[in-house]
Amino acid sequence: MSSILRLEKINYGYEDGGYRRQILKDLSYDFDSGKFYTILGPSGSGKTTLLSIIAGLDKPDSGEIYYEGENIKQIGLYKYRRNKIGIVFQSYNLVNYLTGLENIELAMSETDNKIPKNHKEVAYALLAKFGIVKSKADRLVTRLSGGEQQRIAIARAIASNVDLIFADEPTGNLDSATEEEIIKIFKMLTEEFGKTVIVVTHSNEVSKLSDHRVLLHEGILKEIE
Repeated sequence: MSSILRLEKINYGYEDGGYRRQILKDLSYDFDSGKFYTILGPSGSGKTTLLSIIAGLDKPDSGEIYYEGENIKQIGLYKYRRNKIGIVFQSYNLVNYLTGLENIELAMSETDNKIPKNHKEVAYALLAKFGIVKSKADRLVTRLSGGEQQRIAIARAIASNVDLIFADEPTGNLDSATEEEIIKIFKMLTEEFGKTVIVVTHSNEVSKLSDHRVLLHEGILKEIE
């Protein structure tokens, strides 16, 4: 199995009332292609910080991150975020004045990756794959349920033809039945689309269905058997 993302000796900390709090400590880990990972850990352990760093939204104090063997510094953080990864947020972060379809089309227009020219047809088909029928795809996203908005957010994350998806507590605002549906979509991303999915979560239900459960503890990642 080939590694899509490699972390080497990542360190990160901050000053807290005159005390240096070290969040990540020489953290190293390899994420393999086409697998579904969940990162677990107590509140304050640094899960969201780690996700921000590996998504190129924040920088570590030291250490290196490699995407398919290339340092993301060499790729350029802007190009890495634009062309290599998709991000799903707990609060969806959709453009509220656009429809679901328009959110997908916008994501397609903001990448340098190769995208089919018939954006609208592809967007409708992608949304349908995730259970969003045409009549709902054409609605403003604010007129959809939380679960429907999250489905659109996941579709948007892969619409730019990326292979690596990050998600930060993506089911935190959803009921248990909708959470189960979203987990199935993440599994579909790996099994049918060949994507690598890395999810930060507090949910045991989400983690139980992932390929790899990883615990962030005392600044390092440890795989849970």
